[in-house]
Amino acid sequence: MPQKNNPVKLDGTLLAEKLTEAAKNEVEKLRKKNIVPHLEVILVGNDPASRIYVNNKTKACDKTGIFHNTNLLPENVSNEELLKFIQELNSKKEVNGILVQLPLPPQIKKDKIIDAIDPIKDVDGLHPYNMGLLMAGRQQWNPCTPGGILSIFKEHSIPLEGKNCVIIGRSDIVGKPLSLLLMQQNATVTICHSKTKNIPELLKKADIVCAAIGKAAFVKPDFIEQNTIIIDVGVNRISEEKLVDEIFGKEAPQKETFQKRGSCLCGDVHPQAYTKSSYYTPVPGGVGPMTIATLINNTITAAKVQKNSQ
Repeated sequence: MPQKNNPVKLDGTLLAEKLTEAAKNEVEKLRKKNIVPHLEVILVGNDPASRIYVNNKTKACDKTGIFHNTNLLPENVSNEELLKFIQELNSKKEVNGILVQLPLPPQIKKDKIIDAIDPIKDVDGLHPYNMGLLMAGRQQWNPCTPGGILSIFKEHSIPLEGKNCVIIGRSDIVGKPLSLLLMQQNATVTICHSKTKNIPELLKKADIVCAAIGKAAFVKPDFIEQNTIIIDVGVNRISEEKLVDEIFGKEAPQKETFQKRGSCLCGDVHPQAYTKSSYYTPVPGGVGPMTIATLINNTITAAKVQKNSQ
């Protein structure tokens, strides 16, 4: 383990580049067998953040040779229209992966949309069937963000067996599936949420803290002990100058970013807490790129599974 006050930054961007290169080689092999991984992305409305996320995903497809298509649907699309469109994609044999970019407009019932995706094309890993396989430890691929986190641990040979892992957040996208993956690695897992009363006390007992609560700088430095491993999943946009100064300081690079763009990004963990860690993932450039790298690998795996089942 690194010595006290010498934290190691777990650079998700560099690891994602390494995995992307490996994925590119895998796609080249598949193309020689006339297998072309094919991802269909559905984006409803014109949310700027969602557009950025989709753009990053399609760029990764371009780098690896995955065929992709982005379907832009209007903000006022009905639930029935979206369900019909997903069924059309389900029926196309050449389509290996279907990804519906979240969040969705209020008239859309998210659960019904996810349920409508053919589980073998659910490369996000959010369909109840795939969640059930994950619960049983029989998943064919991992949900993207939790899978990316697991890859970070593996790349840096960070042992999980017997470790006390505290997850802040119980979402279907991160908290719940991440807890299952960590238990599969024989970690002891505690999940905190909005109704948990003693979060700081629980964090002080943690070997590993995974913050996925969606609140900027929620985990304060005094919440954690020295040499804790910090996985910061949160991506929060701060648009108040006073808050930027309070969290980062007036001379920090984030202040310069704020002055140029009118906002800056902050994780769920206070940056001063990173200095107490042994390892930490930065925001941005930590978990985010690994989420996309996992999506790419899931799409490749889905293409191979579907080919083998034909």
